[in-house]
Amino acid sequence: MAIAKPVAKKPAAKPAEKAAAKPATKKVATKKPVAKKAVAKKPAAPVSKKVVAAPGAEERYKMVEVAAYYIAERNGFVGDPSAFWAEAEMQISKLLKF
Repeated sequence: MAIAKPVAKKPAAKPAEKAAAKPATKKVATKKPVAKKAVAKKPAAPVSKKVVAAPGAEERYKMVEVAAYYIAERNGFVGDPSAFWAEAEMQISKLLKF
C-alpha cells in the first residue's frame, strides 16, 4: 500500500490581499443614446362617410314588391293590393333616404 503524501495548503489570504485582488471598478458597457431620425409626419387622412350605392330601378322594384307582399300577408291578404303597394313604396323610400 502506498503512503499518501500530505498536500501543502495555501495560506489563507488576508482581507487586505482579497481587496487588492479585486479590481477597483468594473467597467460596464453602456449604450450611447442614438439620435432619432427626423421623420415627417403624414397628415391625417380625412374621415369620410361610407358611400353606399343607391339600388337600381330593378332592385328598388323588387324591394317594394317583397315589402308589399309582407304587408298584404300581415293583413291576411284582404284589402286593396294597390294600397299595399303604396304603403310598401313609402317604407322603402324612407329606408333608402337614411
